[in-house]
Amino acid sequence: MLKDTARPGGAIRPATAADLPAIAHLCAAHAAFERAEPVPADLATRLEPVLFSADPRAWCLVVDRGGELIGYATYSREFSTWQATDYVHLDCLFVTEPHRGEGWGRALLNAVKDVAAGCGAAQIQWQTPDWNAEAIRFYRRAGAQARSKVRFSLPAQQTT
Repeated sequence: MLKDTARPGGAIRPATAADLPAIAHLCAAHAAFERAEPVPADLATRLEPVLFSADPRAWCLVVDRGGELIGYATYSREFSTWQATDYVHLDCLFVTEPHRGEGWGRALLNAVKDVAAGCGAAQIQWQTPDWNAEAIRFYRRAGAQARSKVRFSLPAQQTT
């Protein structure tokens, strides 16, 4: 359940199927930023059943500033055998360069924390490239515990 996600100039909301072209564009920018292979040309089509089927495999939150999507976070619910508990895997968290430093990344992370807590997940886990010192600092400032050089986790608890 998302709590108050409206902020001056925009809001965080669940993605809709109509957002798929913009999400694919954000994914392409994110992949380029992380020095990864380009995303497939048909990414929007491939994401539709994953995000919007009757039984979705993953979910997406977007930052909407007056109809323009400037960021997104995707996540899925997973199970840890070693802990015998559910957790949320944060697959992607990205805000476009002109809007970094405006608090949208932290707001997205908090929104995923709210969702995770709402579905009973014990924590959130994710990875980030070891060269992305800014992201590592961002996650540490948010209270994340490093599990390794690039793996992080965060308790899934309600934000205040």
